[in-house]
Amino acid sequence: MKNEETAIALCAVGAEKVVSNELKHLGITVLDTSFGRVRFFASIENLYRALFCLRVADRVLIEAARYPAQDFDLMFDNAGNVEWEKYIPGGMGVVVSKTRTNRSKLDDERTIQAMIHKAVADRLCKHYGVERLPEDGKIADIRVYIEKDMVSIMLDISGDPLFKRGYRIEGGVAPLRETTAAAILLLSGWRRKFPLYDPFCGSGTIAIEAAMFAWDMAPGVGRKFAIADLVIADDTIERTIRKELLARVDFSRRIRIGGSDSDPAAVEAARANMLRAEALAKGGNAVPATTSATAPAKTVTIKVSGARPVKKPVVARFPHQPAFRLLPMENTSAPEDEGEGFIVTNPPYGNRMGNTSEAEAVYQRMAHLRSRFPAWKLAVITDHTGFESHFGRKADAVRQITNGATQTYLYVFNNDSSIGASRKPAAPDPFSAQDDRAGRFERTGQTEHTGQDAQSGRTEQTEQTGQGGPTGHTGQDEHD
Repeated sequence: MKNEETAIALCAVGAEKVVSNELKHLGITVLDTSFGRVRFFASIENLYRALFCLRVADRVLIEAARYPAQDFDLMFDNAGNVEWEKYIPGGMGVVVSKTRTNRSKLDDERTIQAMIHKAVADRLCKHYGVERLPEDGKIADIRVYIEKDMVSIMLDISGDPLFKRGYRIEGGVAPLRETTAAAILLLSGWRRKFPLYDPFCGSGTIAIEAAMFAWDMAPGVGRKFAIADLVIADDTIERTIRKELLARVDFSRRIRIGGSDSDPAAVEAARANMLRAEALAKGGNAVPATTSATAPAKTVTIKVSGARPVKKPVVARFPHQPAFRLLPMENTSAPEDEGEGFIVTNPPYGNRMGNTSEAEAVYQRMAHLRSRFPAWKLAVITDHTGFESHFGRKADAVRQITNGATQTYLYVFNNDSSIGASRKPAAPDPFSAQDDRAGRFERTGQTEHTGQDAQSGRTEQTEQTGQGGPTGHTGQDEHD
């Protein structure tokens, strides 16, 4: 068996560079990138590290074979020559779950799917001395992509998509994928030394992904992967890396990460999901959905608008946790003692949560964020191509990125210091754990980790989109 494998990380179209940088940060050699895919070379240990640590990739697959073929016989023979027994153990079935072909002579996807399945099954049946492979129980997932007559046959080692971290049981009406949330956080230029706020937090995905980054929590540390069922599995390596990553989690930083929503059910879901993420970071199981995401009550100093500070018993969050509160977007404002910060948000999509006119009305009301958060950078992901006209300002950068089956756009606005501090001084603090009706402020510290800022200046970053890409794929279902 080879000690190293060629592998492919699937990701949202538009996030390839982020995944490539993640792999390089892990010390993994990147071979090349294409639309929604990053090819890399890795040892078995680094395959585990990729599974545990990649925040933006949707799947990791081993590229078991790569060869040119312009006819079915050549495609079949080469697929059967792969030493599948070095990956797939006896007693395991096989399914070819995805087939994609583009600009190739072999363009009948159903025939490709059937012939690859037969080639793999024939090889395994002969090796293990059986007449047929099982159709239930554990199943190896194979995927086939043919681009310009180049056949790539891949074996999934992820199992469930990597965006399934294990913390989000309550997803809300139109949840943002965890991997997409991580992508827009990194593409926005946010680093954990900066405050971060999401005024449309929903189930809390953006804020929780930011908190996981601030904690140094590997996103896959609390889940299992399909590689565990394959011949190449190494339980010792898996246990060692998981233990190492859990030991790296750091709750000592006082973070400034918050989210709010006008829907009480969404806020409760965000709080419960946050506690699950924290439980996974500690190496435990996800906590029940009904658990309240607050610390025991204690006496703290709070400030009520128009009154002197008083001592009252309130339920306060721990300083390492993101705060979620019930608060309409229109009532939000930057805390008085904060300088620069980031708003990263996923406002309602017209075609997913109502009609387009309702979404456009929300975008117009979002203009108040410019005056309430004048020193803050704003990153908005939406499917609306005319967001800027409704928001009232041209973005400094625009990038196309897929969110599941939806083509979306990430609009990034640099801070608007020319507006000045025109926000209302008594507006609710977005980092308070208390809901709007409480009228209270809770202050926590700020993390000290430094990072780089995103590039300034308007840029159109649309070179890697699903529209007209070399495989014609739009990031819809092949990463699921």
